[in-house]
This record gives sequence, structure tokens and C-alpha cells, in this order.
Amino acid sequence: MITLPEAFEQEMKQLLGEEEYEAYRKTFDEAVHRGLRVNNGKISTEEFLRRTDIPLKKVPWIPNGFYYDEESCNPAKDADYYAGLYYLQEPSAMTPANRLPVEPGDKVLDVCAAPGGKATELGAKLQGEGVLIANDISSSRAKGLLKNIEVFGIGNVLVLSEEPGRLENYFTEYFDKILIDAPCSGEGMFRKDKKMVKAWEEHGPEFFSNLQRNIILQAARMLKPGGLMLYSTCTFDPSENERIIEHLKKEYPEFHVLPMENYEGFCPGIPEVTEEKDEELKKTVRIFPHKMKGEGHYVALLQKGEPLPAKELKPKKKSGKIPADLEEFMKQVTWKLDGSRLDIHGERIYYMPEGLPDVRGIRFLRTGLLLGELKKNRFEPSQAFAMCLKKDEYAQIIDLPCEDERVRRYLKGETLDVDDLTERKAKGWYLVCVDGFPLGWGKVSNGTLKNKYLPGWRLC
Repeated sequence: MITLPEAFEQEMKQLLGEEEYEAYRKTFDEAVHRGLRVNNGKISTEEFLRRTDIPLKKVPWIPNGFYYDEESCNPAKDADYYAGLYYLQEPSAMTPANRLPVEPGDKVLDVCAAPGGKATELGAKLQGEGVLIANDISSSRAKGLLKNIEVFGIGNVLVLSEEPGRLENYFTEYFDKILIDAPCSGEGMFRKDKKMVKAWEEHGPEFFSNLQRNIILQAARMLKPGGLMLYSTCTFDPSENERIIEHLKKEYPEFHVLPMENYEGFCPGIPEVTEEKDEELKKTVRIFPHKMKGEGHYVALLQKGEPLPAKELKPKKKSGKIPADLEEFMKQVTWKLDGSRLDIHGERIYYMPEGLPDVRGIRFLRTGLLLGELKKNRFEPSQAFAMCLKKDEYAQIIDLPCEDERVRRYLKGETLDVDDLTERKAKGWYLVCVDGFPLGWGKVSNGTLKNKYLPGWRLC
């Protein structure tokens, strides 16, 4: 059994009581739960269950969440994973994005978004409408975040790498919904990742609670009146949980805690650990591994006062000019591009979400959907564009069944013989799909497909 820091054990005994602490301690002898969350932005949960052969069991409090046994399968090698039909995520970690009620058209911020488990669910809920701004202060982690968002086919997005405090200047009272999955001491992950124990000894709750106090106030100033903010951690310490919510309410009394959809294993927040003993904190949720099949988490849903009257929408800008080579390519696509939303940087063409403020000066990894590049008077579509398309939105398709060995060969970046799937004289860009869901591009000539699958995404 893992050796836990004595100070942590004493705090947990105080939090849970001696008897319940023993039940918690026994969970370290149990197997860790592995989770899979279906991308409802691309496929319904029901349709996914009909097509997959991965053995799954329901995560009862997450409609699109499932457990899988890593000893019997490896979902990360499945073609549907590369098609962005699901994300692998610890079951308790699915809770924050699930309990933030995002609607299509919302302006949403994920403050600490890497590696993307929560951002991908928020983006899927938007269904291509509104905007998701996914930020992570670490540029290296933000690169992994960008990949996950692009695999999921989320195009109405900005991916940033900034300190939350800098974002305030650009997005004051801009967002309808904000998610803060705050950096924390990670006590809830000790069972899953033993390295977290050493990290806790180096930087414990006091270090992180100072960060969290700043982040939650910065986020509060970016939320519209009436907007919703969800704060979460994967730790147990009250100084990172209930006391952070208390700190927010002292600074901004207009915030109040909302109840969330309950589940049998959820435990209420603990007002007694705070100065004010605010009973509203009972509406926050604690998740313990001895109560539920998941790791430790804390979740609080908050509303900022009452909504203001809706502002009148500004008239749409007149459509801008679409480059001729892009316009020619788009004859194959059912989308109607709004030229005013195109943002061209050198050879690269981006399609921007609507209604953005002036964001010049922010560190971006991606602004909108990268459609592709203009090269020597021709347009080359991007991998991200392929992942945003549906099979029936592009004219030239190569749709391979999952059992076709060419699927794995395509994912490895190999050239394919597709003479049986295309007319001999057919040429040009083709969208390569697996059982109806896009994987990427290929260029066909004389029955041979030159592989354009992004090298950094290829199957090893």
C-alpha cells in the first residue's frame, strides 16, 4: 500500500472521521477506474454504443460517460478514437463540464484547460454555435489541448496561453459560462498517480490556495451578470475548496451557489470548515473514492447576480472577399462561408467565431478554425478542417469500414491503393472516413491516394 504523508492522513481523519477514513484508505488497494466520454458533438451516445465493440459499463451520473477495462482493450488504438468520437477521461473528472449547463450560442471560457478533457466536452455542447475560449498558461500543455480540440472537430474556438489576469483586459463581463478546473494539490489523484504524493510534499494546499484565490476573482470579473461559473479541483483540502468559494463571496457578494443535479454518491460541501459557516456551501459537491467509482473531486456551481436585459445585436458586417482558390475548393463543401469571418495570416486562412472583441496582443496557439493554406495558387485544406466536417458535407469521400486494413495504414501515413473506391480518372482532394466519420485528407490520382494525414497525429 502507498505511504501517505502523515500531515495529509491527519487532515483526512479530521475531515472524514476515523471510521470513514479507514474506508477511504482501503480504496488504495482497489483498481483505478478508467473512463471514456462520448463526443456528442459528432455522434449520439446511442449511435456510438451501436457501432463500438469496446466493452463498456455506464458511469451512472454522466449520460455520455462509461467505464472500460484497460486489461481487456486499448481504446486509444481504436480508429474511432482518431475520428474524435470519444475522449479518455477519469470518471469523476467528467463531472465539472457535465454540470456546467452550456447551451449552443454561449460564450464560454475554460480558464485552465489543458489537456482538454473538460474543454472538449464544453465545445461539444456548443454544437458549433457561440465560442469556446480555451486557455492554459503552459504553452507546452496548450499544444496538447489544441490537438484534442481539433480531433474533436471543434472549430468555433480560440486556444490561448496566457495568465488569467491578462485576459481580464480583453474579456471584462464577456462570458456566459466559465469553467475553472483550478491547479491544485491533487490529493484526489493520489490513488491514481503515486507521483502526486511527492508533488504534494513539494507544493501543498497553501501554495495552491493562493493561486486559486487570484484565479477565481479574475474569472469572476470576466463573467456577465447572470452568468454561471463552475469551480472544481481534484483535491480534498478545504482551503482549496469551500474556503475559495467563501473568499469569492466575500469579495463579490452578488455570487450565490446553485444546486447541481444530484447523484447517490455525491457528498455535500462542508460549511463548518469555513469562517462564516455559510449553509449555501452545502450545495457544492464533494466526490470521494470510497463513496463512488471515481477519484476525488470538488465541484461548485455559482451564478453572478441577475441577468441584465439582452443587448441589441449589431448588424452583420458585409461579407469580405474570399480568395479564389479557397472559393474553388469550397465548391466541394456544403458550408457557406461568411467572408467577413476570414482571417488571413500569410498563407494560412482561419475562420473566426462571431462576436469577438479585439484580441490583438494575446498569446494564441489558434484563432478560430484553421481552414488550410494557400500555396502557389492552390488551397490545401487542414487536418482541423477535415475533423470539423461531416461525411455528407464534402463531395469526394473515401469511406472505409473499420475492419479494412487500409484504415490503420492510413493512420500510419501510408500511401493507399483506392482504385476500387474511386473512378480511375478521379483526381483531387478526398475526405477519408472510417464508417462515416472523417479521419483526414488524401489526394487521389490514378487510383492511388497520397496520404495527407497530419504527421504529428499518426498511429505509431
